[in-house]
Formats: sequence, C-alpha cells, structure tokens
Amino acid sequence: MKHELLDNRIFIQNRRRFAAAMEENALAIFNSNDEMPTNGDGLYPFHQNADLYWLTGIGQEDSMLLLYPSHPDLQLREVLVLVRPNELKEKWDGHRLRREEATAISGIQTIVWLDSLDAFLQSLVHRCDSIYLNTNENDRRASQVPVRDYRFIEEMKRRYPLHVYHRAAKLLRQLRAVKTADEIVVVQKAIDITAGTFRRVAQFVRPGVMEYEIEAEILHEFVRNRAGRAAYGSIIASGDRARTLHYISNNQRCEDGELLLMDFGAMYGGYNADLTRTIPVNGKFSKRQKEVYNACLNIHVYAKSILKPGISLNDYTARVGVEAGKQMQKIGLLSAADLKNQDKENPAYRKYLYHGISHHLGLDVHDLGPRQEPLQTGMLLTVEPGIYIEEEKMGIRIENNVWLTKTGNKDLTAAIPITADEIEAAMKPTKKKNL
Repeated sequence: MKHELLDNRIFIQNRRRFAAAMEENALAIFNSNDEMPTNGDGLYPFHQNADLYWLTGIGQEDSMLLLYPSHPDLQLREVLVLVRPNELKEKWDGHRLRREEATAISGIQTIVWLDSLDAFLQSLVHRCDSIYLNTNENDRRASQVPVRDYRFIEEMKRRYPLHVYHRAAKLLRQLRAVKTADEIVVVQKAIDITAGTFRRVAQFVRPGVMEYEIEAEILHEFVRNRAGRAAYGSIIASGDRARTLHYISNNQRCEDGELLLMDFGAMYGGYNADLTRTIPVNGKFSKRQKEVYNACLNIHVYAKSILKPGISLNDYTARVGVEAGKQMQKIGLLSAADLKNQDKENPAYRKYLYHGISHHLGLDVHDLGPRQEPLQTGMLLTVEPGIYIEEEKMGIRIENNVWLTKTGNKDLTAAIPITADEIEAAMKPTKKKNL
C-alpha cells in the first residue's frame, strides 16, 4: 500500500456494527476478490472486495474474515484468514502480511493461514445455527462473471445443506451507507489530494494541450501524494466531448475557446473522492459560457441546500429537476410553454440534464445506499448537476462531495474553487514551483 497506516479503530468499529446486526449464534464469512487475468500469465492490478476491506482494512488477495460474535471462545469471535508467507513466492511477487502486520491493520488478534482453513472452518460451521454469506447487491451491478463469493456460496450449500443462510449484503447496504467520523477523516484525505491536483491542472491547462497530458498530470499528483490509484478512469473532455458522460478516451487536443470538463478523484486508504469541475481552456469564460456555468452552479447550490437527512434521493431529484427547469428557462434553453406542457414522466429539463443529481460515495465510487428510503445522518453523497447543449457543443458539470449531518450537510470539497471567478483566478499563471 502507498498510504499511511490507517487507524484500525475504523475497522474495529465497522465489525462491531455488523456483529450487532447479526442473528444469535450465527457465523459470517467474507471473501476477498479474485485476481483477474488479462492474457497469458498476466493479471489486472488487484482490487480488494469492498465489504471485506470495510470490515478489516486488509487489501491482500486470498484473504477471508470469519465473524462469530456469540462464540464462547473470545479468540474465535473474529478470525482473519491469510495466505501463509512463502519465501520463494515472495521473491517473485513481493511481501505478504505477517500476523503482527495484519493485526496492526485490522485490529484482529486471531490469524489463521489459508492452507489450514478447512478443518478450522468446519468446527465453526458445525457449532453455529446459521451462516451469513456475501454477494454483490449494488443496484448498478451488470457483470455476470461468476466471482469468488458466488462460487463459495455454492460450495458451502453443497457441504452444509441443512444450515440456514442469510444475506450479509442486506445488512452491509444499510451499514456501509452511513459513514463514521473516522471514515470521513480518510475520505477527506482523498479529497484534499484531489483538491491539490485540481489546482495543479488549473495551472497546466492551456490551448493546445492534449487531454491525455492533463490525465498524466492528475495521475502524477495522485501518486506523489500517496493515493493508491485514481478512484476511477479520469474523464478529461474538451469541447463537445464533454456531453459524453463517461468519456475516457482522453486523446484529443484542447482548443482555444472551448470548455474542459474534468471528472476525477483520488483513492486514499480505499476511500474515494469524486470531483468534477468545468474550466475554460484559455483561462477565461466567454459571456455565454459563464451564463450557462452560473445556471449549473445555481442548480448545484440549490441541490446542496435541500440534501439533508429525511429526504429520499427520488424526491430530492424531482425537486432539483424543478429548479433545473427554472434555470434553463432563464438562459434560453426552455420556454414557459415547454415547462407548462412537459410530460411529468419525462420532464423538459431532461433534454439538457440526462443523469442523476447525486449518488452515494465511499469505498465504491457508486457506493451502497438507498434511493427510495429517507437519507440518514452520516451518509456521504455527491452533488453533480450538469447542463449539456448539443447545438452549442457544450457540456458543463459541477460535482462536490457532501456528508450529511443532523442539521444539514458538510461540503467536504468546499475549499476547491467552484465559482467562475474562483476558477479564472486559479488558472492565472503564477511563478513556477517544483510540481
């Protein structure tokens, strides 16, 4: 890992929260993700299962967690399973965690090696009444790859068919959505790295620069500040390409007079930032660009003002849509007749804003959390309205990260330039520093 050692209180607290929600005399088992092949003997960079990481902080492959809160032996209530370190393998693939290192990261005292798991696990299974197993229940999941969790479920049900099985994901969906103050400390670090990165690229962007050069500056600043990696593929979209929501080609030239939409975020300690800013390539918004930008910013400010505990994302989106329609009318995109005669199922503003306004954020960029139920204190969400105008070849999006408090919310990205004047000021040339 590149990041500093996190306070293991984060993971100790998360395990306590999950254990408190379990049935009596139940065992919960969590698996790491698979290492995914590319071609030949190649592998994609390993990325840990977010649920296992949330509970342990362990980022190593072939790891497992066994939780048995009501076991009479205190040493068996939390068990971390790891690959046994092997001197020869480490010469090829590098260091693997020792017991004391894994305990320092996770706070778990009992470590069992994977090659001795079978008999150990069987003794726990025979004693418990029910078993929690995990699946990916993110509503955005589309992949049909038979990942380790699903293979493990089949094997457990084959070996222990008479046990009662529960969905761990049902509990995790509720628990992971509410971030603790300790988790937010780590999120804020990811955001602070992202903020510094924005200021770097604001000084770097100029007419003629290539989108991939900007992406390179972003990655440089992330790694220089110990971010594990980018939270997602950075979107660096100049001109009309900004209307493509998930544009990641990043291979075109940024031209004088265009706007540049940049959607990027650092991952630090497993937690993600998610920022979008739209800036003028030449450092100065035109009159029309500023007019549309300010309309988008007004939608953003309104959305943030109503995003608080008690509202559901569905109701929130509907209310923001009404404000979006008003702002679009002010800048000539919609008429009074458009708004009066609009289809309630397909509001007029959707022509120029065709995505959601907010999503949950955390260990996953599109993190677990409810849409229909009321939002709760402690949830972390983005606020990201946009305006995309095909006939003007213009796309603008403004995205911040907001933590819900008892009385409203706290904008964790508040220090990052956001108004047109602040952005222009951030882009003015300054004396060169060692970047």
